[in-house]
Amino acid sequence: MTLEGRIRPPGEARMKLSTQAYCKLVLDGAKYPHCAVNGLPGGPRSPRRGRPRPPPALFVDFVPLYHGSRRLPPMMEKNSYVIAGYYQANERIKDASPNQVAEKVASRIAEGFSDTALIMVDNTKFTMECILPAVHVYEHHENKWRCKDPHYDYCEDWSEAQRISASLLDSRSYETLVDFDNHLDDIRNDWTNPEINKAVLHLC
Repeated sequence: MTLEGRIRPPGEARMKLSTQAYCKLVLDGAKYPHCAVNGLPGGPRSPRRGRPRPPPALFVDFVPLYHGSRRLPPMMEKNSYVIAGYYQANERIKDASPNQVAEKVASRIAEGFSDTALIMVDNTKFTMECILPAVHVYEHHENKWRCKDPHYDYCEDWSEAQRISASLLDSRSYETLVDFDNHLDDIRNDWTNPEINKAVLHLC
């Protein structure tokens, strides 16, 4: 049986976050702790027909979008990546549930990407030491967004992601993070955040 036709066991996640994607997600929340933030994780483009993509999908990068806004994000493509999900951190500390905006955006993305994930930040686990993964992952099943097992490791390499995200927080790298709002304010601001990408690579 090919990987494309392989049946996914119950509880197996459809996605993994790369270290770079997780670090950017953490830095985005750290830069704007006083308001809601959102963004788009990017995954590799689907292979050509006849070339199966082995599960789970790897979300290799993260595009921070807006802070303090409920606007719908642009359906953008970035280099060799496709938009593979939606990320949101709510304003209230104890609120980690997706709202109507989050579900609407994720459902729109799911129309073109079967392994779409809706990623919500658990603000109660958000610490400078990054002791625990601070995300809940929702998958689309029977026309509803259902939360997956919170004990599952959704990072490609959690020990690496934990170490590097804690180091970047300690060095206040979040101050240099550029989201799409910042780019709209001044188009010289690069929302792909190449300097943070280099910092993550250097710490790997």
